[in-house]
Amino acid sequence: MKPVLLAFLLILAPGLAAAQTPAEDAVLDEGEVVAPEAPGGLLILDAADVDPEDFLWEFRIVAVMADSPNDPAFQRQMREISERPGDMVTRDVVVIVDSDRRSGSLLRQRLRPRGFMLAIIEKDGEIKQRRPAPRSVREIGDMIDRFPLRRQELLERLPAGR
Repeated sequence: MKPVLLAFLLILAPGLAAAQTPAEDAVLDEGEVVAPEAPGGLLILDAADVDPEDFLWEFRIVAVMADSPNDPAFQRQMREISERPGDMVTRDVVVIVDSDRRSGSLLRQRLRPRGFMLAIIEKDGEIKQRRPAPRSVREIGDMIDRFPLRRQELLERLPAGR
């Protein structure tokens, strides 16, 4: 099933395959996360190759899960994400995809999706949103911007807004 997912990602995000590295290189000794990047700097990873705990306090996780890479909702969501990667990067997002219901990935075990599911996990590891249908990047960004941790980040970056 992984070749199908890889082919799908190659169609949506040209240049992604050239940037991919083995999973063993994804985490450094100090816990710093290094991962492949899609155009625009957005990290898109296969759930089978990562542990969500590696991203704690560094990135928010947008999990896109489906039973098959041919699921129309999965394809639509990945197309939405690939069209506006900059909006996700500014919110410290890493996208983790799992389109194989038999993968047994840590993320799939934690979220237990039934069919298509979009989930947003905050930097502290808390599951903040679960959606059974695709959302636009604008909607995802709006959801993230309402999180208390994101509001705090914005206040720290733009202190005049207090």
